[in-house]
Amino acid sequence: MPPTVRELDAAARGRWDEYVRAHPEATFFHTPVWQDAVEAAFGHAACALGAWRGERLAGVFPLFRVESRLAGRILVSTPYAVYGGTLADDAECHRALLQAALQRARDMRARWIDIRSETARWDDLPVVTRYLTFRRRLPGDPAEVLTRLPRKARAAARHARERFGLRVVFGDEHLPAVWALYSRSMRRLGSLNYPPGFFEALVRGTPGGSADPEAPGHRVQLVLHRERPVAGLLSFTFRGGMMPYFAGCDERFEKYHPNNLMYLAAMEEAVRMGCRVFDFGRSRADNTGACDFKRFQGFEPRPLEYQYASLQGAEAPDLHPDNPRLAVARRLWPRLPLAVTRPLGAWLARSIPG
Repeated sequence: MPPTVRELDAAARGRWDEYVRAHPEATFFHTPVWQDAVEAAFGHAACALGAWRGERLAGVFPLFRVESRLAGRILVSTPYAVYGGTLADDAECHRALLQAALQRARDMRARWIDIRSETARWDDLPVVTRYLTFRRRLPGDPAEVLTRLPRKARAAARHARERFGLRVVFGDEHLPAVWALYSRSMRRLGSLNYPPGFFEALVRGTPGGSADPEAPGHRVQLVLHRERPVAGLLSFTFRGGMMPYFAGCDERFEKYHPNNLMYLAAMEEAVRMGCRVFDFGRSRADNTGACDFKRFQGFEPRPLEYQYASLQGAEAPDLHPDNPRLAVARRLWPRLPLAVTRPLGAWLARSIPG
């Protein structure tokens, strides 16, 4: 039976959730939880598609309509996410979902479809090789995490814990402090912070101490120096993996290696929760600082194969941080006070969907 494609509405939410949880290539960003949080925090209209064979769901394509002040109207799968794109039973369903998305984009006069696929699905669409991802299998015992780190990373984490007295605490009550550290780091890097409501929506939508590492979950953690928060992290769990996603550090305390301890503690916690893989997310291939830090922790890069479709001959918009048109703004951003960058960054982030 050839597939038919229609929008995934509220009535299909349960089927969508079940399909994603069962699909071997699914990520947290394919779940309805991510859709709900993006809608609540940014107001982007969700228009996810499902491929059906009769009454059986055979594929999903999470999509959002983004009205960007910089790029016009675009479709994104998935905004503010590392991964996205289609999940399907077979190539025919993948193709049907793409064709339906292209028609949807034409109908709404969108200029571009951004597809954040891990591996390229369609030979006739361009592939973007700007990003790398980093994954590593975890040991079965939390005590083995430290011993498996490369020598220099192991020494830095041990010094943070034993020589400098840093300690790590977990709990949702630390979320405001994590967001404050995250937004501080984003300003220092010349990047936009997302609104605190995005963090809050994601935490509300995922159990904090889920006993099931296969289901969407989260962990909030802080690194303390003499009871002062110096680094923070919000991680997500799904399908036996943990991804540290939103991180921040007070740069005045970097000499104490808080980031090394923070990620060590996250991996130890992941093992205690039953996770098998630690996903260090993506970094731009030209961002040598971020890539080298992840290699320093023992992670090797793998290219991501994002794809895009340009409609009506439109040039694909460049919303990346290394866009020369944004160079002046990136130089000025770290000089502005947090009282300015925090609300302004959250507002501007609606037009630059990560």
